[in-house]
Amino acid sequence: MSASLRVQEVATRFAVNADTVRHYVRIGLVQPGKDDSGYHRFNDEDLKVLGFILNARELGFTLDDIRQLLDDAGRGESPCPHARELIELRLSQARQKLASLESLVRRMEDATRAWEDMPDCEPCGEHICHLIEGAQHES
Repeated sequence: MSASLRVQEVATRFAVNADTVRHYVRIGLVQPGKDDSGYHRFNDEDLKVLGFILNARELGFTLDDIRQLLDDAGRGESPCPHARELIELRLSQARQKLASLESLVRRMEDATRAWEDMPDCEPCGEHICHLIEGAQHES
């Protein structure tokens, strides 16, 4: 049986916000037809593409990455080699982001400990918040 679902029905099926589905349509990643009333109607192929997009997003692929992979498949080429290449790049970027976040957490923990016994101050024109302005930040 062929699906012919509206945006809200598709969103419910995939447990995403309807605006997410509309965004993917707006940027052309999925291209459902329209019914006589002008509503987008998603068929089985559209649902397959949307499922692919959502799975790829869960793996950290960007929308540009996904467009490239869909284009590969649309040309009859296997997107798998390109997917391997892109996921290595996204993995490297995620590791860098994680290291940066871990560094931020350490700075926040250091500040929390340093501020425990420091008094609060009223604004005096010399500073806004002496806790923040007096903090030593690591690069």
